[in-house]
Amino acid sequence: MKKIFTVILLLSIYINGGAQNRNNIICRLGFTYEISQNNHWGKDKLVINSIYPYSSAELAGLKPYDVIEAIDGIAVTDVTEDDVTQLLNPADKNEVLLTVYSIGSNEKQEIKVYKECKKANTITEEQLAIAFNMYSLETTSERQFICPFRTTTTDDNIDFGAFKTFAFAPIDANNQTLETTINGYLQKELTQKGLLLDTQAPDILVQTFYYFDKNPNYRGANQVLVEKEAIFRYDLSYNRMEKLPFLSPQAAESEAAYFLQLGIRLIDQKYIFDRVLWECEASELLETAYRLEDYARIHIPLMCMQYPYVKYTKNVPFTVKKKSYNYTGIQYDIDRLEQVVEVDRNSPAYAAGVRPQDIVERIGRHRMDRSAGAFTKSYKQFISHTMQFRDPKTMFTDANGFKHCMLWDTFKYTQIADAVQQADYLSAFSYLYNFAPYINPSGNNVCIFQIKRGKEKKEITIRPTIRAEVNIEIK
Repeated sequence: MKKIFTVILLLSIYINGGAQNRNNIICRLGFTYEISQNNHWGKDKLVINSIYPYSSAELAGLKPYDVIEAIDGIAVTDVTEDDVTQLLNPADKNEVLLTVYSIGSNEKQEIKVYKECKKANTITEEQLAIAFNMYSLETTSERQFICPFRTTTTDDNIDFGAFKTFAFAPIDANNQTLETTINGYLQKELTQKGLLLDTQAPDILVQTFYYFDKNPNYRGANQVLVEKEAIFRYDLSYNRMEKLPFLSPQAAESEAAYFLQLGIRLIDQKYIFDRVLWECEASELLETAYRLEDYARIHIPLMCMQYPYVKYTKNVPFTVKKKSYNYTGIQYDIDRLEQVVEVDRNSPAYAAGVRPQDIVERIGRHRMDRSAGAFTKSYKQFISHTMQFRDPKTMFTDANGFKHCMLWDTFKYTQIADAVQQADYLSAFSYLYNFAPYINPSGNNVCIFQIKRGKEKKEITIRPTIRAEVNIEIK
């Protein structure tokens, strides 16, 4: 729990992909990367792991698993890792030119990405939304889960970038509806990656296999694990975590009432006929019956995340960072949270008249002249005192290891909103979730800032925009 309650203090250092500190200024390009050791994709080059929502990298069109081959014309294979870090944050200019290639692309692209820089003592609303996410776990949380996928690739040294098109193997007439559904999910994922459907002369043949049946050796549930932790997976089709009737990968097969298997196989049709290039197989132990169609809908997007770049051959760990919060564009001083350090241009706060060096005396009825430590202490008290308003049926463990995360009880929204307004809790940053009924029952997403500028004081009405972000990574 300590980690959650002190996170606001730790956020004074904002570490993101491509972020570097020069003279107390932190810059980033908006993506994370690693140097590939994979013979099939981007060997010895930079492979992008994730793109930050609303970043310059996203605006420029970069995508996860893109390969960066050169930075400002300098091949990344010709320099050291430290040199790469410097090249991504040049001191004398505000942008870098990346030479990039993607799966399915026939040509390399030159993509210009602008640096996003801010003062090192600045904390953004995105960071504050993470720090104060217990106000709204419904919209903002970071969670982890593991899928029992077994992924294998050919031992041959072949670049998967050479394969541009795909087609599906013939459908089993006895399972036409199921296989058509599975192929539909696969087609969506493969085309999103940049591959093209070609039923005449495909580079890759996509084959699926599956199995679902009762376990003839079922001996009943493990009575020692009566309160075993629930299994959650992220459903990209509905953008939410789903509780599923699966057993842990560590469970014994005799504890499972059912077995389920789903596999995807990508077969070479271009160079060595019928060579298996890539295969991912999911094997699950189930407590109760479950539809293969539903399993495919949730898991095929997750299975395909390891093509063309395989990081784990089994038990793939995923992290889901989900945020929806009010964005005004104000950046605060981590040491004096009432101090405005910067205001994003073209933001709601800038349009309303907020400027750097303004002092925010109040947000709504909440005072701001408190230290980060005081905010953290009051936030801890708020969390402890409002546990009674949470729904135990929604309990989950977040990515920080806090096991008692629970959503608000939908029948207690009035009590929650009343608690948020209590002065002792210093709930000024609850404005980040002012659109939620448990924070603001009126539904009027307007924030009133009491601003002091020199000797002048005035009330500024800001109509924030809601920023919604979902970032799924294989860690």
